[in-house]
Amino acid sequence: MGKSIKNSKNRRMTIFVVGGVMSGVGKGVVTASIGTLLKECGLKVTAMKIDPYINVDAGTMNPIEHGEVFVTKDGLETDQDIGNYERFLDQDIPRVNYMTTGMVYQSVIERERSLGYGGKTVEAVPHIPLEVIQRIKTAQKVNQADITIVEIGGTLGEYQNVLFLEAARMMKRDAPADVLTVLVSYMPVPATLGEMKTKPTQYAIKLMNETGLFPDLIVARSTHAIDDVRKEKLGRNCGLAQQDVIAAPDVASIYDVPAAFKKQKVAENILAKLGLRQTCPLNSRWSAFSKKISQSGKSVKIGVIGKYFSTGDFVLGDVYLCVLEAIKHASWQLGAKPELVWINSEDLEKHPKEVNKTLKGLDGILIPGGFGNRGVEGKLLAVRYAREKKVPYLGLCYGMQMAVIEAARNVLGYKDANTTEINPQTKNPVIHLMNEQEERLKNARYGGSMRLGDYPCVLTKGSLARNLYGHEFVVERHRHRYEYNLQYRAELEKAGLICSGTSPDDNLMEIVEWKNHPFFIASQFHPEFLSRPMNPHPLFLGFIKAALSIKKRA
Repeated sequence: MGKSIKNSKNRRMTIFVVGGVMSGVGKGVVTASIGTLLKECGLKVTAMKIDPYINVDAGTMNPIEHGEVFVTKDGLETDQDIGNYERFLDQDIPRVNYMTTGMVYQSVIERERSLGYGGKTVEAVPHIPLEVIQRIKTAQKVNQADITIVEIGGTLGEYQNVLFLEAARMMKRDAPADVLTVLVSYMPVPATLGEMKTKPTQYAIKLMNETGLFPDLIVARSTHAIDDVRKEKLGRNCGLAQQDVIAAPDVASIYDVPAAFKKQKVAENILAKLGLRQTCPLNSRWSAFSKKISQSGKSVKIGVIGKYFSTGDFVLGDVYLCVLEAIKHASWQLGAKPELVWINSEDLEKHPKEVNKTLKGLDGILIPGGFGNRGVEGKLLAVRYAREKKVPYLGLCYGMQMAVIEAARNVLGYKDANTTEINPQTKNPVIHLMNEQEERLKNARYGGSMRLGDYPCVLTKGSLARNLYGHEFVVERHRHRYEYNLQYRAELEKAGLICSGTSPDDNLMEIVEWKNHPFFIASQFHPEFLSRPMNPHPLFLGFIKAALSIKKRA
């Protein structure tokens, strides 16, 4: 890390990251990568996400529509980019760092209803942009950040982004030396032409200029690195130097991006534009990490059993983004190359006789979180296979509930055992609704009403979980309504499914594991939220280590 900042006292600087005319090109990774490089230069950095949705938070959105829901430590359901920020910056991101159109309008309307505007006429402009600005300033203060990087979701030209862009323009007007704007734009290379085209980016710049904003940097996303000819062309069109056009070609891993930006002196360029005399380290730790990833040798084959994978002809990996990244972190730490196998639980359910054939050859099986009855029986078949065939198993949230149901059905013999989420009339509700959730569901309070955020867990001495963590008390993030029914605890533990992690009052089961199994562990919480690239989560490390051991013996 570089020396402490020399001339940022009392300054709260902001970098806005906006998209061109195409979404899904990696604004979140760009935001996180810029942030981590600035942090290495000695600045206190935080990152924010603005989502242009009427939804108040991400909790009620279908994962296929919006991707994975990421939960902050203080219990807000947010966009997956918040997870990217946490992983890259290696720091927790609080709930104040996330806003949606719904949140902003809700706050303005509630203030108007309570006479917070003193009887004035409340209008979209300026009051919505002013609310956005106030939220940014609140996040800056809460995080005590020198630089706050604000990613505006969506693309330029979308109606729903106009007021957020206006907020950026107003902040630039009020403090021109403290506000920068980064445009992330895709540079297509049509196969029939074999030439990188700049027109979409030129159009994006035009749209951006019409809002009163002008890019200070352009990040050129493409399959190939942008060449000097096109750098000069873009720079000329928007009044930038050639070095202000940053090449961001496709890379093997998103964790290669900070090292690529480091080579182009992105952080140094930003510091210069902000007038900061700051010494940055010669090398980024991400360069060494990127090298470690590329040198990973032995393969480990992990089957991920889910139901949110596909839309049409395409597979959506970002539905379980944190899970997949956590698998990668642990694998790379152990010098292994993860081979992820997507298995739709509905397919297992439709073809139960093919389960052994489908799952054979996997080094480990993981069932992530989820809701509802679709594909449940397929997940239960996968759990049974992992238990009986002694294949390493890691269950997360719903994956733990499936493990309990499978044990009750196939070990205890309660064939109708189920969760009341699926069958409220089951005679053996081994998983049931938490007490405090009953009234919320009765009143249709679905949004933001689950057990969310950080909660403590006590680990049982001598258990696998305790050995993996290395200490007795842990704090993990949660997102659930249903819980292990304590009435079945004694019977299941006698059968070998022990509770190795509980709430401090022993009323909530947080971790279960099978005795006499090489690795079978499942948690009610989401350990994937806390996994970091250079500090993998202990449960994932144990899982991948066990998978490698199985592979070695095979």
